[in-house]
Amino acid sequence: MTGPGPIESTAVGKNPAQLNERTHKLVLTGLMAALCYVAFTFLKIPVPTPGGGMVALHIGNAFCVLAALILGGWYGGIAGSLGMTIADLIDPVYVTSAPKTFVLKLCIGLISGFVAHRIAHITEDHDHAYILRWTFLASAAGLGFNVIADPVAGYIYKTYLLGIPQDVSKIMATWAAGVTAFNAAVGTLVVVAVYSALRPVLKRSGQFFRL
Repeated sequence: MTGPGPIESTAVGKNPAQLNERTHKLVLTGLMAALCYVAFTFLKIPVPTPGGGMVALHIGNAFCVLAALILGGWYGGIAGSLGMTIADLIDPVYVTSAPKTFVLKLCIGLISGFVAHRIAHITEDHDHAYILRWTFLASAAGLGFNVIADPVAGYIYKTYLLGIPQDVSKIMATWAAGVTAFNAAVGTLVVVAVYSALRPVLKRSGQFFRL
């Protein structure tokens, strides 16, 4: 009799703990994507812009950053991309922005996750002040990127892909920059407050991933 083959003995190279953690992360990614969707779809305040455009006050991006802090940059970015892009696709006002949304939200998650986990290593043991500081910096980095990238990408997208006149696109981009900056400021405060409250709970419940 021969022993079990390599596939049988190694479970395709994944031990149960690794498989369980990956499954857990995927479930939480879906949850955070749903929160991004809900925050943008049901909690936003629409702001009409000159030229017939529309921007919105919302905290959807905050959940993208929060997902990156809890799960890592890729999972957080995917959660934000999926949740916010689906929200755009089902809303006729924002449907044309869906491709831009997908890319920008992925970048928000990747940047926030990089600062939080590759630079600050916030899942290691640190005092409360350290966690507050780096949570703020990680959130500010991701959302600060969006403050610059969103109006620039919006201007390029509207002018060169949608054919909107440049003067009108510039006005829309200016309004978008102001609203996005406000969203980033509020979102950063939300992330710092929520993550600070969740971190000890996640540690106690065994849902604190070492990234």
